[in-house]
Amino acid sequence: MTPKLQTAYNSEMREMLNAYTARDFALTFHHLERAHILGQRYFRPHLETHWWMLKIGARRRDVREIFGQCLRLVAVFPASVFGWVPVGNTGGANVSAIKPMPIPNDLAEFLRTDHD
Repeated sequence: MTPKLQTAYNSEMREMLNAYTARDFALTFHHLERAHILGQRYFRPHLETHWWMLKIGARRRDVREIFGQCLRLVAVFPASVFGWVPVGNTGGANVSAIKPMPIPNDLAEFLRTDHD
């Protein structure tokens, strides 16, 4: 992970923690989705975002999210080993785990730099 990408990921995770502390779980999840887009190609960040999504699902008592995140947590390892990640996917249980999605413009620059 390039330093620029790491900084962007860390920024989203800080914003997520601020929202979590304020008990704004919708905003918490929003920042987790953005962090997921940035970190999904790397084992630790990918695992971390899904772990937090599971925590938010539990806080909301959202059975669909809890179940979806349990499945995604199991899939993080093979996804990392085989390089199988759907680019732009936000990682929540409300979207298909295999669906590529558009990358928000403000995040695209960090992902482009990571490949250069």
